[in-house]
Amino acid sequence: MENEAKPQLTIALAGNPNAGKTTLFNALTGLKQKIANYPGVTVERKEGVWIVNGETANLVDIPGLYSLDATSLDEQIARDVITGKQAGLPKPDVIVAVVDATNLERNLYLVTQLFEFGIPVVIALTMIDVFEDQKHEIDIEMVSVLLKTPVVAVNVKTGRGIDELAAKVAEVRGTTPVVPYVYDEGGDEAGPHGKIFSRYNFISSVVQDSVWHSDQSSHRISDKIDKVLTHKFFGLVILVAILLVVFQTIFSWASLPMDLLEQGFGAAADLVRAQMPPGILTDLIADGIIAGVGGVVVFLPQILLLFLFISLLEDSGYMSRAAFLLDKLMSRVGLHGKAFLPLISSFACAIPGIMATRTIESRRDRFATIMIAPFMSCSARLPVYTLMIGAFFGGQYVFGFISVGALLMLIMYSIGIIVAIIVAFILKRTVLKSPPPPFLMELPPYRLPNLRTVFQNMLTRAWLFLKRAGTVILAISIILWALMYFPRSSRQSVVSSQQTEAAKSVPGTAATGDVIDEPRTTDNEPLPESEQLKHSFAGRLGHIIEPVIAPLGFDWKIGVALIASFAAREVLVSTLSIIYNVGKDENEESETLIAAVRDAKTDDGRPAWTPLTALTLMVFFVLAMQCMSTIAVVRRETNSWSWPIFMTVYMTVLAYIAAFITYQGGKLLGYG
Repeated sequence: MENEAKPQLTIALAGNPNAGKTTLFNALTGLKQKIANYPGVTVERKEGVWIVNGETANLVDIPGLYSLDATSLDEQIARDVITGKQAGLPKPDVIVAVVDATNLERNLYLVTQLFEFGIPVVIALTMIDVFEDQKHEIDIEMVSVLLKTPVVAVNVKTGRGIDELAAKVAEVRGTTPVVPYVYDEGGDEAGPHGKIFSRYNFISSVVQDSVWHSDQSSHRISDKIDKVLTHKFFGLVILVAILLVVFQTIFSWASLPMDLLEQGFGAAADLVRAQMPPGILTDLIADGIIAGVGGVVVFLPQILLLFLFISLLEDSGYMSRAAFLLDKLMSRVGLHGKAFLPLISSFACAIPGIMATRTIESRRDRFATIMIAPFMSCSARLPVYTLMIGAFFGGQYVFGFISVGALLMLIMYSIGIIVAIIVAFILKRTVLKSPPPPFLMELPPYRLPNLRTVFQNMLTRAWLFLKRAGTVILAISIILWALMYFPRSSRQSVVSSQQTEAAKSVPGTAATGDVIDEPRTTDNEPLPESEQLKHSFAGRLGHIIEPVIAPLGFDWKIGVALIASFAAREVLVSTLSIIYNVGKDENEESETLIAAVRDAKTDDGRPAWTPLTALTLMVFFVLAMQCMSTIAVVRRETNSWSWPIFMTVYMTVLAYIAAFITYQGGKLLGYG
């Protein structure tokens, strides 16, 4: 058809993990990118707009991988994208292969596989600044001649090679690529091993003819640093110290913006009450929407800082050292070495962590990792920890300079890790018994983090958090508000109800039709908020479970919050905001949620919260499966309801037992 629109240029970005692919993708696409999942699976799909010589191109970021042998889901998806079999994506016109100059020989193996798909390839040589700083030399023209494809050295920080890369992509588009090597005689008959040896022989010759490695001692600094950071004892000490500094900084730096956000939401609720007449709609907006959503959004600064440090550690190359450091420990409990990265990802959110287990080939090893991933304290637990620490442990220090809050945060994270190790040890020797395969991972060179990439990751995760607060948490807040607001009761209706119940307990009254005395008061005024909550739908549900949670030191109001938090852990904070009417109390000391929690009373007038209660709740949340989204992802990943049900049951039982021991043990020690 003459008027048919010309198809958009499609470019695939492929490369090894830690080769700088994400940094290059962000530099080429900027903010014109979107993140979703491939249809039918939970592998992340990133696409962006890249202007190539004036033409709009769709840049597809293929999952990081070492080869295309299709032994994992990531590799299978990469093959489907390259061959045009992936639903919703046309076959790429050009492949940009991201190659780490400091690890050229290992990275070129994937490139040789890409040559065999018949699609033009342009090589983006990253980490060139690190390579040159180490006094190495590379003849890029010679590499290009030997590989029979364009090779461009790029440096995102300085912009080096970015325009040239676009020009080379436009130049090779539509050309027929040439495979730059042939298999050794008998290679095809020897099967895949013959092909592998042929590729490695070719790669070795390319590197020998084009690269000169300096023998100066300056480029060995990385090795010297690794001797300390990966030491079996000092390395662990340094890792713990780094985590402690991270948590300490999160608390100190986030306090001011959190206070400003809290004041802003409080002012917004006061404005609504001042501008609107009293009634259900005003209560809904002020107490349901603003208090509910605001109670979670106020923790955005801490979550931003958490992702800042995670991005810095990953981009600097230290995260891979931490994986190497903990591999021996993980192998002793039966976990696959590749499980470390999914577990690290779970500290941000268990959902992408569970998705990342797809790179683990063994089904039993993958399921074992999935079963313990939720024990990693995700960012959704951070608001819960922060609220409890702020209410009962704020301003306290150990040795005069270590914050008790930061220390407790480290303890909570450590509890999750320790329990995960124990559970993995049990699972890999019972229902998921199998020997762990060896762990192979490359340690990337140390480098200064790319600030653009770091802040772009922060903004992306912040937007996902705010999107969740504006959708899921908003809906839950409104539902919770309704459950705690209705049915509306008056003093007269409550007294009449109580007398009716009393009449039923008196023998003969129901049968004879005797009428008991009318209530002395005809007061039809609304009940105080605390009494209204007690007789609401949510209050009734809380009273039903109160006998079960009472041994943990929790009253029925905390029970309501626990039930609500099953939808999402951070909802506990917004639920408590609604339960304790934050923003409505005229007392200056009770204007914040922290003060409201600290001042809350039980029905008999005792403090509803103590430091021991707060600690017990934190322990419960470390171990409990309080996230229905995670359960849904586990269902998809395991293709069975038995595993998510098993996970929910055993994690809830563990959480209850640990919380019971914490509270009852604390009382025995005199801390009740």
